[in-house]
Amino acid sequence: MNYTNTRYLLQKRPAGMPENDCWTIDSEEITHLKNKEILIEADYLSIDPYMRGKMNDSISYTPPLKIGEVMVGESVGRVIESKSKNYVVGDLVTVHKGWQTYIRTKDSDPSILKVPESKFNSSIFLGTLGMPGRTAYFGLNYVGKPQPGETLVVSAASGAVGSVVGQLGKHMGCKVIGIAGGPEKSKFVSEELKFDQCIDYKNENVFEKISEYCPDGIDVYFENVGGEITKMISKFLNKGARVPICGFISKYNSANIAGEETPFHVLATLNPKPRHRFFVVTEWLNKFEEATSVLHDYMNRGEIKTRETITQGFENAPQALRDVLSGRNFGKQLIKIK
Repeated sequence: MNYTNTRYLLQKRPAGMPENDCWTIDSEEITHLKNKEILIEADYLSIDPYMRGKMNDSISYTPPLKIGEVMVGESVGRVIESKSKNYVVGDLVTVHKGWQTYIRTKDSDPSILKVPESKFNSSIFLGTLGMPGRTAYFGLNYVGKPQPGETLVVSAASGAVGSVVGQLGKHMGCKVIGIAGGPEKSKFVSEELKFDQCIDYKNENVFEKISEYCPDGIDVYFENVGGEITKMISKFLNKGARVPICGFISKYNSANIAGEETPFHVLATLNPKPRHRFFVVTEWLNKFEEATSVLHDYMNRGEIKTRETITQGFENAPQALRDVLSGRNFGKQLIKIK
C-alpha cells in the first residue's frame, strides 16, 4: 500500500478572520498499517464555526490547537485498508481527525462512528444526520425542553444546526420564529422549512418583528449568534424561559474574544434570569445512535429538510471556513475532497 495524505497544519493564530497563511499544507506517505489500525479515505470534510475558536490560544470548553497540529474537523469516508476485526474495507464511517485526505487511526479511536447505509448522500452524516443535527436534537430536547404551544425562537435559522432545531420544534407543537440573514435564507426558512415566521435581520427591524410575532413572549431561545440579536431577544424572554447556548458566531473573529460581551453576560443581567447554559454535543455521546436514528426517520418521511453548500476541492477549505464565519454559505458547509 502507498497513499499520500495531504493535511492542513496550524501555522499561526489568526487575528480576526483566518487568512491562508494561518495554515501550512503538509503531506505524509502512508505505506503500512499496524495491528488494529484502519485507513479511511475522506470523501467530505465538514466546515463548522467552532473551528475558529480552536485556533485561538485560549481554552474554552476544550484545549486549543497547538501550532503544528492538524486543523480540527470531521470527515466522512470509507475504510480502504484494515487490520482490525471491527472494521472491514467498505465500511462508511465518520471520524474526527481534522483536515486530512486520508486518516490512519486505531480502531479504538472514540471519534470513529459507523454510519448506516442510506438513500441519502454520505455528506448528510456530517450535517443533519451528524454532529449539527445531533447538536440540535440534544440541545433542544435536553436543555431547551420545549412544550407544545410554547414559542421557540432560533437564531442562524438557515444554518446546519438552527434549521434542524426549528423543524424539530414544529414537530413538538411549538410556534417557531427564525432569524436569518438575507431574503433568500429567510424565504427558505419560512417556505421550505415551514417555520411560522422568519426575520431577515439584515433588512428588517428585529425588535419590531419579535414584538409582532411573539406577542406572548419567548419561552425557548436557541442561541447560535450572540451580540445585538441576543440583547433584543432578552427583552422578550418569559419567566421560566430556557436558553440553550450552542455558540455565538458574531464574536468568533474578535481579536480579543475573552473581552467580548457574550450571551452569558447579557442573560445574567435579567431579572428573573432564564435558565441558560452552554452545551456540547459530546455530553450525550451514549445517545448518538438514538439521535441519528430519530433524525434519519424524519428525513426518510420527508419531515425534515436540509440544505448543503458543497465546495469542490480540498484546497478550498480555508475559504469555506471564512464563508461560514461571514455568513456567505447557505446551510451546511462541506468540502468535497476529490
